[in-house]
Amino acid sequence: MPPTFRNRRTHRLLAGAAGLATVAALAAAMPASAGQDRATARHHHGSSRYQDVQLLSFNDLHGNLEAPSGSSGRVSELQADGTTKSIDAGGVEYLATHLRDARKGNKYSITAAAGDMVGASPLLSGLFHDEPTIDALNKLDLDVTSVGNHEFDEGAKELARLQNGGCHPTDGCYDKKAKFRGADFPYLAANVTSERTGKPILEPYWVWKKNGVKVGFIGVTLEGTPNIVSAQGVKGLKFGDEVETINKYAKVLQRQGVKSIVALIHEGGAPASAAYNYDCDSPGAGDGISGPIVDIAKNVTPAVDALVTGHTHQAYACTIPDPAGNPRMVTSASSFGRLYTDTTLTYDRWTGDIARTAVKSANHVVTRDVAKAADMTSLIAKWNTLAAPIASRPIGYIAGEIGNAGTESPLGDMIADAQLAYAKSVDPQADIALMNPGGIRAGLTYTASGGEGDGVVTYGEAYTVQPFANTVNLVSLTGAQLITALQQQVGGANEAAPKILQISKGLTYTLDLTRTGAARVVADSVRLDGAPIDPAAGYRVAMNSFLAGGGDGFAELGKGTNVLVGGDDLAAFETYLTANSSATAPYPVPSADRVTIVK
Repeated sequence: MPPTFRNRRTHRLLAGAAGLATVAALAAAMPASAGQDRATARHHHGSSRYQDVQLLSFNDLHGNLEAPSGSSGRVSELQADGTTKSIDAGGVEYLATHLRDARKGNKYSITAAAGDMVGASPLLSGLFHDEPTIDALNKLDLDVTSVGNHEFDEGAKELARLQNGGCHPTDGCYDKKAKFRGADFPYLAANVTSERTGKPILEPYWVWKKNGVKVGFIGVTLEGTPNIVSAQGVKGLKFGDEVETINKYAKVLQRQGVKSIVALIHEGGAPASAAYNYDCDSPGAGDGISGPIVDIAKNVTPAVDALVTGHTHQAYACTIPDPAGNPRMVTSASSFGRLYTDTTLTYDRWTGDIARTAVKSANHVVTRDVAKAADMTSLIAKWNTLAAPIASRPIGYIAGEIGNAGTESPLGDMIADAQLAYAKSVDPQADIALMNPGGIRAGLTYTASGGEGDGVVTYGEAYTVQPFANTVNLVSLTGAQLITALQQQVGGANEAAPKILQISKGLTYTLDLTRTGAARVVADSVRLDGAPIDPAAGYRVAMNSFLAGGGDGFAELGKGTNVLVGGDDLAAFETYLTANSSATAPYPVPSADRVTIVK
C-alpha cells in the first residue's frame, strides 16, 4: 500500500498541496455493478446511500506561481451569441482563493492534478529547481498528482528529491532556516519503472478515504515521454503503455475493495474550439475532441470512473464512451493555473462505486477579480527577494511584442538567429540553426513586467522563454539529412501533431498543407541563401542539446556527426539580444516569413 504522507490537513486522509483541475459537464452511464437505472439514481440522490465527493483538478502548472503574462495568462470564453471573450487568468494567489472558495461547504473534497506541476518553469521557480512550486502546492492542499514528462527534466533522482525533500545536491539549501521538506502529496508514476528492478520508481496509486468513502487514484504519464525529454533525464527508466498500466492497477485496487477509481493521465487531446467552455459533447458524446486521449479513454477499463488528463494544455470536459459503450467523463484544465475543474462524483455507499449517471463536471476560470491568498503572496515575495538580483537585470530592448504563436513565430526566428550567431562565434563554418517550438515557453512582452520600463527585456523574462538549460550544439549533416529532418516535422512520429522547427535567417522552404505526411515539406523548395540544398553536401547545423539528441521525434538530427557541445542556450540568447539592441535602437519584431505555407 502507498505510504501515508505527513503534514496533512486533519479533515483529510493524506492532505496535499495545492492543485487545481478543470472539470466539465459529465453524465456517464452507471457501472453494471451498481445495478440501478437513471431514475433510481435520481430518486436516492441525497439519501444516506449516496455521498457527493467533490473532485477539484488541474494540470500543467509548470511552476507558474506569478500570474502569467501575455497570451499565456488569458483564456477564451465562448459567449451566448457565438463570439468569444478573452479573460485574464492564472496566478497561484488567485488559484488558492478559487480552490478554497470551491471547497467551502464540501466536506468530501479531493484536489488532484495530472502532471507537469514543475519543469519549463518561469525563473521564480526554475531558478530554485522548482522548490517554490512544491511549497505552493503544499499550501494549496493538493492531495495527489501524476507525474508528467517535465517532472523528468532533471532526472529521476531530482524527482525523488522533490517528493521526499532534502537540499539540492549541487546548489544546496536555499532556505538557511529550514531544509526543503518535499511534497506533502504523492506523485504517482504507475507506468514509469526502473529498467534494473522493473518496479515503479514512485507509488503507482493512492487511495483517499473518509468516513467509509474510498476513491482510488492511478497516475501515469504518456508512454512517449522519452521522445520529448532529454536522454539523461530518462536514463535507466522504462515508460509503459498507459492503458495497460491503468487497467492493471485498477484490478489491484478492486482486489483491495476500492471500486471508485480515477485515472490521472498526463496525455491529452485537442477540442474543436479553444474556448474553455466549449461543449465537446455536441453534436454527440466526445465528438468535439480528437487526439491520443480519445483512444486511451475508449480502452481504459470501465472500472475507472473518470479520467483527469493534461499535456496538451487544452481545456475540455467531454464524455467519451468506455469499452462497455458507457459515457465517461474526461477532463483537462488548460495550463499555467488558468483554470480548474470541479467535478461531482456521486459515491454509492451500497456498492462502493460511483453512480456515473449523477456525475457533473465543469471548467472554471481562475479570474483575478478575487482577493489574493495572503500565504501565496508571502511565498512569492520570499522567493522573489532571492531571485530579484538575477531576474531584474536588463539584457536588451525590443520594439514591440515578440510572440511565440503560429507555425513560424517571430520569437522562433529570433531565437534561431541567436543560436546561429553563437554557433558562428565558435565555428565560422556554421550554416543553419534549428529551434524546437516546444522549447519556447512564452513570448516576449513589450509592456513592462516591473519597474524596468516598456520594451526592456529582463533576464527573468528571457528565462521564462527558455528555461531548460540546454546547450547549443553544432553537428554536421548532409543536405539529404537536413531535408529528412525537416520532413520529420510533419511525418513519422509527428504526422498527427506536426512540430514545426523555427529556422535561422537564410533557410527557406515551402510547407504544403494540401499534401500528406512528409511530402508536406516540398523537398526541392529547401534553400539556403537562395541556393538549393545539395543532398550530397555537408552543412554545419546548430540546435539545442535536446534536438541534437533526437528529441521531439527528430531522429535524423540525432545522427549528426562532428558534434561540438557549446554553451548555455539562454546565455546565447542574452548575448545576441544585448549585442543587437539598445534603448535607442530596439530589436525589431521579426516578420516570420521564412516558411511559405500553402493551404
